[in-house]
Amino acid sequence: MRIFVAYEYKFSMEERNPVISFRNADILNGENRVIYGLDLEVFPGDFVYIVGKVGTGKTSIIRTIIAENPLGSGNATVCGYDLTCIKPKEIPFLRRKIGVVFQDFQLLMDRNVEDNLSFVLKATGWKDTGKITRRITEVLKSVGMDRKSHKMPHQLSGGEQQRIAIARSLLNKPEVIIADEPTGNLDNETAEGIMQLLTSINREEGTAIVMVTHNQAIYEKHKGRVMVCKDEKCTEAI
Repeated sequence: MRIFVAYEYKFSMEERNPVISFRNADILNGENRVIYGLDLEVFPGDFVYIVGKVGTGKTSIIRTIIAENPLGSGNATVCGYDLTCIKPKEIPFLRRKIGVVFQDFQLLMDRNVEDNLSFVLKATGWKDTGKITRRITEVLKSVGMDRKSHKMPHQLSGGEQQRIAIARSLLNKPEVIIADEPTGNLDNETAEGIMQLLTSINREEGTAIVMVTHNQAIYEKHKGRVMVCKDEKCTEAI
């Protein structure tokens, strides 16, 4: 009982500090403001959907979170970094705290699974070969792909490639995973497997997940907070 209480207290303390916070923020796409006055807080353990029609600013929010797009106005912090004054040299360090999963997988097609993941670790400062190998083994096992490390991307199904992409997003133990239409190129059965994997990571690891999707069936089945982009606003559904 004492261990349980300590864990609950620790998690409640973490929840007080959002991993993502936008306050009255305007979101840009190029020079155009696509969303005005965004208020959003994402805490450890949250699963947040961003939904809406094409062109309503969903992906622009994602690009702002990873500091690919500048903040239009207002206030925003992501993983402890203030987006109103983040310096270019700080952006790679911010992105090490974020795992990103894309609709089109974005694997390097000229190298096998293990080399895809090794490339990311080395690019983010890992040098010890033994630690790199162990971490790759850990993340592949966590997504059920530990026997596929020698495969080339073209030898994998779409669902398998997306699992590798999720493994890649976990490499640096991110505070939040950003998933931009991760099931968009998958059939329903494969998409369901990916959703079960993401919800498992969210539930078991406490990793916050922000997922862009247009698939209403997904966010109705796999419950989470829902932010709706419409008419240059993005507000939480009640």
